[in-house]
Formats: sequence, C-alpha cells, structure tokens
Amino acid sequence: MLLLALACPRELNILGITAVAGNVPLNLTERNTRIICELAGRLDVPVFAGCEKPLHRKLITAENVHGKTGIDGIDIYRPSLPLQEQHGVDFIIETLLNAENGAVTLVPTGPLTNIGLAMVRQPEILPKIKEIVLMGGAMREGGNTTPCAEFNILVDPEAAQIVMHCGRPLTIVPLDVTHQALVTRERIEQLRGLNSKVGTAIVGMMEFFNRFDSEKYGSGGAPLHDPCTIAYLLKPDLFAGKLCNVEVETESPLTVGHTAVDFWGVTARPKNANWLYQIDADGFFALLIERLGV
Repeated sequence: MLLLALACPRELNILGITAVAGNVPLNLTERNTRIICELAGRLDVPVFAGCEKPLHRKLITAENVHGKTGIDGIDIYRPSLPLQEQHGVDFIIETLLNAENGAVTLVPTGPLTNIGLAMVRQPEILPKIKEIVLMGGAMREGGNTTPCAEFNILVDPEAAQIVMHCGRPLTIVPLDVTHQALVTRERIEQLRGLNSKVGTAIVGMMEFFNRFDSEKYGSGGAPLHDPCTIAYLLKPDLFAGKLCNVEVETESPLTVGHTAVDFWGVTARPKNANWLYQIDADGFFALLIERLGV
C-alpha cells in the first residue's frame, strides 16, 4: 500500500504517514514505515508514531501472519529517516485544522485508533476531511481473525464505530473485495520481473505472507488487502460499490468487531458508507505492476 502510494507523486500529495499499533506493536510499525519510505526513495514524507494501544482494549497483534518484524521477508535495519517528534494524532489534528474544508483524504489501513481519537479530541477537523478510504471489515467473507470480525476492526472496534459515524464521505475496502485480489504464483513472478529493489522487497514479503493465507484459505495465493485503497483512489472504476449503513459491534463477546452491513436496505438506518464488493483483479494487478515498475 505504501509503496504504491509513494510511487504516485503526481496524483497523491502525501502530507504524512502516521503509524499505529496493529499487526505488530507501535515501535515496529513506525520503524517499518520508515524502512518502506527509504525503499521507495521518498525521504520527503514525514512519519509519525501514533497510538500504542486501542482506545479501550488490550492490543491484539498478528505476528503469526506477518512475522515478528511485521514485514518478514525483507531485510530489516535501523532506518536513517527520522521519526517525527510530534505525536501522530496531534499531527492529524494540526494538519486538518490548517487545511481548507474538504481538502484532505485519509487512508487508514490498520486499526482506526489514531483517526478515531483525533475525531474525539477535536471534532472541528471533520469538515476538513474530503473522504476516508479505509481497509477493514467484511460481510460475505465473515472474518479473518474471529469467525465474524476482520483484524483491523477487531483490534479497535470503538475507534471504528467513531469513524463510521463521523459524517464524512466514507469508502470501505473489506475482505469481500480483497479476497478477490489474490497474489498468485503468476502474479508474484510478474512482480519479480520488475527487477528492482522495490520488486524484490514486495516478492519477499508476499512469499512470506502467502505461506500463511494460502494454507488458511486453500487458495492459489494470499489476498492483497491494503493496496486496494490506493488503487481505488487512482482508478475507482476498478471497483463496484454500494451505499449502505455500516455499524460495528462493540459489546458482544461473540461478535465484537463485526461490521453489520445493511447491504439490502432492510433497516431505516442512514447510509453512511460506500461499501465496495467487487474488484477487477487483473486490472488492479496491472495498475500495481505499472506504477511500481516506474
């Protein structure tokens, strides 16, 4: 996701990246973010450390999927790109307050703690948000961490519910879409064919990631989740979506983190999100390889 975004400076003016505790603890996610920025040659993008735990819960991590480093499959080192001193939530608030109304798009692909906390602390930021495009949730695909909850939403369901009700345009890229974008062996070989540092790094991460999800789902490759958000910004016609009401379960021990999607409009609850449900997977991977090959 970051490599695709960083490869598109003409379309995307990246104001900053805020790390959050998620797949691994915060001290690793912020380090990994800086490594990826260096790999992409984008030392101009500031990186901030955000929240080290969810709003009201103990942190759940996913080393079993992504490895102890969070990005197993590539060389890990201490990056030279500095971590900004400002807290990530303060950066979000300050940046939005200084922006014009409807000027900034937020693209969270982890737990929504940073953004949810920013909204609670400073509601005045809301009119400044043009759109939020997030990866998380599931409807037909159930869940990937519990039987009914996707990881990003499960880690901080209270923050997710805050974002669902923020009143700003919201597009959700759920497992329903990302499970259609499989990193098959053929597609890995296409990425390997980029013959670059970026291509080699992506192949390394994907081959590690593929071991877990291919076995879990019995598929020909693992789903590629997070880059779908950037692909949506670059080429929305690759996707099909529907305006729905989406709520997050925060109380039930059995279904906490579940995204309840009123896909067929069976309730009178207001439609608060563009729920994506289909992707042109071949078009998505063509876009990915084209941009990362530049």
